[in-house]
Amino acid sequence: MRYGINLLLWTDVLHDGMAPIVENIKGMGYDAVEIPVLDLNPPVYTDWGKRLDGMGLERTGVTVRGGAANPMSADAAVRQAGIDENKLAIDCAKEAGCSVLAGPFHSALGEFSGTGATEDEWKRAVESMREVAEHADQAGVTLSLEYLNRFECYLITSAEQLARFCKDVGHPRCKAMYDTFHSHIEEKSVPDAIRAVAPILAHVHISENDRSTPGSGNVRWAETFDALKETGYDGLLMVEAFSIALEKLRPATKIWRRMYESEDQLAADALKFMKAEVRKRW
Repeated sequence: MRYGINLLLWTDVLHDGMAPIVENIKGMGYDAVEIPVLDLNPPVYTDWGKRLDGMGLERTGVTVRGGAANPMSADAAVRQAGIDENKLAIDCAKEAGCSVLAGPFHSALGEFSGTGATEDEWKRAVESMREVAEHADQAGVTLSLEYLNRFECYLITSAEQLARFCKDVGHPRCKAMYDTFHSHIEEKSVPDAIRAVAPILAHVHISENDRSTPGSGNVRWAETFDALKETGYDGLLMVEAFSIALEKLRPATKIWRRMYESEDQLAADALKFMKAEVRKRW
């Protein structure tokens, strides 16, 4: 098993001030970082790919789409903007050397119609993702789609739906992610949720129920790690917690108060927690 942490704990934009923070993450014993791919400017990621190579850190990327670039929109121009932005995010991920690009970029984050997803919306999202997955294949990047809780998304809100969506897309580069935060809200059975996506599981987010230090809250951790062991998962376990300063994501994440003592405390304790749970089982 390998261990990573999402840089959204510190920033939603890569900048020079992140270099010592990432070096500290490496010093703690992490194998990887997850970089925000929100500023779609490929040269920025080329530079950071070289930096992370020098530090000996693996990396994955995470991206989202907004309402003006919704891949399932009925408006063809908006839908095309979503496809184009997803392709550009893949290009950025490739430049950074990301093996995986994760996130809920199948639809717009925090955008709602007032009803559940229609059959037409589902079909448009599937068709858009097929084109995006083909681009990812050419770039050598694996897509790891994320289902969200009902308060952040309405297209895909369960592991079963995500497995069906990836099956409908039908491309080997279109895979699934499991996030413990969203599962805690939406799933009746953690083992069944993990089993539903296990054949296409490419990434796992380790996130507490209140987005604080993993292991300190109400997520069903024993069931989570037992099911990951049962299904043979052996990829990255990526810590996801958010800073209160993330202007681009605050409308969706709803982080209004500090949920931990310090970023270093959360990172160190999360790594210790994950390693302890893995040692019990692997």
